[in-house]
Amino acid sequence: MRRTITCLVALSALLLGGCAADQRSNALTETLLAYANAVRWDGFPSAWQFVDPKVRKKHPLTSLDQARFQQVRVSDYDDGNGAVPDGKNQVTQVVKISLINRNTQSERSVIDHQTWCYDPVAKRWWLESGLPDITQ
Repeated sequence: MRRTITCLVALSALLLGGCAADQRSNALTETLLAYANAVRWDGFPSAWQFVDPKVRKKHPLTSLDQARFQQVRVSDYDDGNGAVPDGKNQVTQVVKISLINRNTQSERSVIDHQTWCYDPVAKRWWLESGLPDITQ
């Protein structure tokens, strides 16, 4: 009887751990897709909401940054192979973002090295690396 209870407790812990990992994985997939859509269709002011609030507070967008983001339109967002685990609650992703200058209509690309961290309390992923540097 005691062995059966021990097995049930161990099995329950494995299942709950698996559920937590699945929830984290699903949240990551949804967050990365929502962020890509925000960058691609809504623009960088909308994507700013995915940046960790601590990072936003420490590195607020300047009026120059905002003007630069307003000057471009995203024509492509290529996440290549997707996110790569980099620790228990962190993933990295390299994205190629194609930008069109609204004034000149010239297109160029930037490479964005993203770091995403999972907040287990809020149960959500935050972009730790900030918005891409479009001055590259």
